[in-house]
Parts: sequence; C-alpha cells; structure tokens
Amino acid sequence: MTNNTDSRLSQAEVDRFQADGFLLVEDFFTNEELDRFGEAVDAAVEHRTRDDGRKFDEKSLYEQTFLQCMRLWEDHDTVRPFTFHPKLCAAAAALLQTDCVRIWHDQALYKAPGGRKTDAHCDYPFWPADTTDQVSVWIPFQDVKAGGGMMSYVKGSHRLGLTDFVDIGQLHGGEAYDLLQEPAVAACDLDPVVAKKGSAVFHHACTIHAADANDTNDMRRVMTMAYMADGCRRSRDDAYFSLDRDNIKSGEKIRGAGFPIAWPREPGDLPSPPKMLGPKTGFEFSDADQR
Repeated sequence: MTNNTDSRLSQAEVDRFQADGFLLVEDFFTNEELDRFGEAVDAAVEHRTRDDGRKFDEKSLYEQTFLQCMRLWEDHDTVRPFTFHPKLCAAAAALLQTDCVRIWHDQALYKAPGGRKTDAHCDYPFWPADTTDQVSVWIPFQDVKAGGGMMSYVKGSHRLGLTDFVDIGQLHGGEAYDLLQEPAVAACDLDPVVAKKGSAVFHHACTIHAADANDTNDMRRVMTMAYMADGCRRSRDDAYFSLDRDNIKSGEKIRGAGFPIAWPREPGDLPSPPKMLGPKTGFEFSDADQR
C-alpha cells in the first residue's frame, strides 16, 4: 500500500475519508503553486472557449451550471504537472488504499456569476467502470464559501449503495430529480464545506455532492481530477469518448494513452498525451469539437 507520508495525509484523515466519503485538507497546496497552476488552467479554459461568443442566457441549462473543460492535461503542457502532481496522486492512492492509480480525467469546472446550482449527484453512474475504486479531488483557486458555488457532501452516502443517475441540468433530456429527497439520503447529514485557497477536497465516486449557485460577481474557478485504482475494467459499451478512443471493450482493463499511471511515477516524469483529442467543452464527444 502507498505510504501516507508520500501524500502528506495522516492515518486519521484516511480513516475519516473511509467513514465520511469526503475529506477537506486545508493548505494542501501553497499559494505560489495555486497561482501558477491557476494561471495555466485559466489560459487553457480561455483557449478552449475562445470561439464561443454566446451570451450566458443563450447557453443550455447544463452549461449554465458550469463551464466544463475536460482532459486539459492532454493539450496543455502547463496543466500536466498539476494533474500529475506527485503529492496529489499519492493522496489518491492512499485514500483508495492501493499501490497504483491511473488518471480517469481532469476537468476545469468554472461557475460563472449567476451560474445555477449543481444538482446533487454522485459521479459513479457517469463512469462505465466495474468497480467504485475511484476518487475525485476538487481544488479551488480562490476561497469558496456559501453563495459562491460552495460544495456540500452527504456524509456517509458512499456506503448507501445508491448509484442513481442524475441528469445534471437535464443535459440528456431527463426529468429533474432531487436525489437529496431520497429517504436514505435525507436521513444523512448534508455537510457544506467552506474551501479556502490552498485546500483540496477529496470525495469517493459514490459520495453524493452538490454545489450552490454562484451569486457573486466573480467566476468560481475550480479544477478537479478523478483517479482510479489500477485494474478497473470497462463495465458497459455505451459511447464514452476516452474509452472508445483507446479501443477498450466491455470487460477489458482500462489502460492506454488516455489513462496513464498517475502514481507511482518518477519525479518529473510526465506521461505523453494521446494524439486524438476530445471535445473542447462539455461532457459528450462531437465531431465539430475535434481540433
């Protein structure tokens, strides 16, 4: 198993994550690191969206929830050291209690002033993997508190066995569904998390979480990464860009250029990106989005 000293996490923090399904770690990054990485992610988001001249109210409900730019490590070499930050990847391995983790994806989730709430959901139903050995980390580039797109987590919800799909912003045309009203979920505590700059908030793939609307005048700038234990397999064959790109079939192990090992790696050793890139923004693959 990964030594917790590699990740700077204490055993008490690992135990708390196992119990609660999420973990706030303050001062995980220095301000200098976050300023440098924040500039890199800002530039990557600007590059991805430079041709989108639509006004906010012309965008879909999903796009009004957040501006989503996935797999930034693949086409922006200044973001790559952030996604594969050794301490971050070691923390993912420690929390998953495994010796080896791969990147599932990274994504910027920028919530504009006036951006709507993020509907309560868990990540696992979005991801066609055969196990729930996945962890995400939510990293704000500024202090995020109530009214500014703050995250809340349902404590212990990763142990409820609920994997209902929630169609955030009705992206797929589904009905609005409030997962928080499910009796088993409503019986759990919903913990709001004020995240200061420098914080990293980790959550399990089955932990139910949500974000409030951004009622401030500032963009809520957040980068997230999702990591998985090595050995996960594809669980179903419905279209999924990154899996299809690496020609991974149902039942096969998830590995390839789009899913390199994140931990362990030698210091300074960063993976080479895939040659084929996905959509500039959003969740789904579109031929028009290829560069």
